[in-house]
Amino acid sequence: MTRPIRRIAINTGGGDAPGLNAVIRAAVTAAVNRGWDCVGIRDGFNGILTPERYPLGGVVPLTRDRVRGISHLGGTILGTTNKGNPFHFPSPRSDGTVQDIDRSDEIVAYFERHNIDALVSVGGDGSLTIANDLHRKGLRVVGVPKTIDNDLDKTYTTFGFDTAVSFATECLDRLHSTAESHQRVMVVEVMGRYAGWIALHAGISGGAHAILIPEIAFDIEKVAAKVRERDAEGRLYCLVVVAEGAQPKRGQRAVLASAEAGHAERLGGMGEHVATELARLTQKDARVVVLGHLLRGGSPTSFDRLAALRFGTAAVRALEEGLSGVMVALAFPNVNYVSLEEVAGRMKAVPPDSDTLQTGRDLGISFGD
Repeated sequence: MTRPIRRIAINTGGGDAPGLNAVIRAAVTAAVNRGWDCVGIRDGFNGILTPERYPLGGVVPLTRDRVRGISHLGGTILGTTNKGNPFHFPSPRSDGTVQDIDRSDEIVAYFERHNIDALVSVGGDGSLTIANDLHRKGLRVVGVPKTIDNDLDKTYTTFGFDTAVSFATECLDRLHSTAESHQRVMVVEVMGRYAGWIALHAGISGGAHAILIPEIAFDIEKVAAKVRERDAEGRLYCLVVVAEGAQPKRGQRAVLASAEAGHAERLGGMGEHVATELARLTQKDARVVVLGHLLRGGSPTSFDRLAALRFGTAAVRALEEGLSGVMVALAFPNVNYVSLEEVAGRMKAVPPDSDTLQTGRDLGISFGD
């Protein structure tokens, strides 16, 4: 028989996203209202695995007072990292190289030693894959989906996405006037390594004339043809939105750093490549704006804030109901639970028959194909 919940831990992993603090507040408040104690693990699982880095403690108490008034704040009071996978934890060798070692048993042992009954793991695909693996090792785990990229399967959306799209859209609104004034091509690079949801939604909402996403290999000549078409119509400027992981038909994705122990590959520079090629092909002045980490910061929109609060309380309800190995998911009008097995290792890309994608085509937006 599963023992009753007395204490839970919360951690936040992967890239930061607006709404993380709202999840923490919601989960802690809902848990405290049930008489449970809460602790927070610093920087993913690093608070347990590298406690020497935290003079004030790698695992900290989370009380009602500690989380009061944080829902509107960006970032996470617990910190986050994408370099602390306990199943592949980077460990230096004596020769100066780094190897991955499995330290997951230390996480399970810590929970047992400190009478922590369950984990609420807030993160994206990597964090939820870790959560599922810990569930397989016997830990009681509920996942909460977080990523500005909106590329997690089995949930309508993730919190953080709406905030990122809203900010990118505002930037595009501002760029229309300066691009038109100087008769320029403005290329806006946004995050989206393997899925183009931000580029697609912001590009259509912000009136972009071309949108390049990882799901559709683009021909730069087709994009240049769109620029020339607008010139012929007397519309002497063009806005092009490029996801960082956009893939040219002839060429490679723009990789800044390859994957290595403890680090995923870093992408970036595709916007610069597209701008250089468009300037060459159209003889127009082309400039680049890289939004990058600006998309991650700031206060969450009301949509993301509410979604995060709903997710946090739903995670506590799932634990109260005796569930484990599940992720809370948004399925309008309700939040439901899906197995982490169905989420781990799976990515939600923009489908070719997406209504939003078709909307862009009907509006005359070029996707480079």
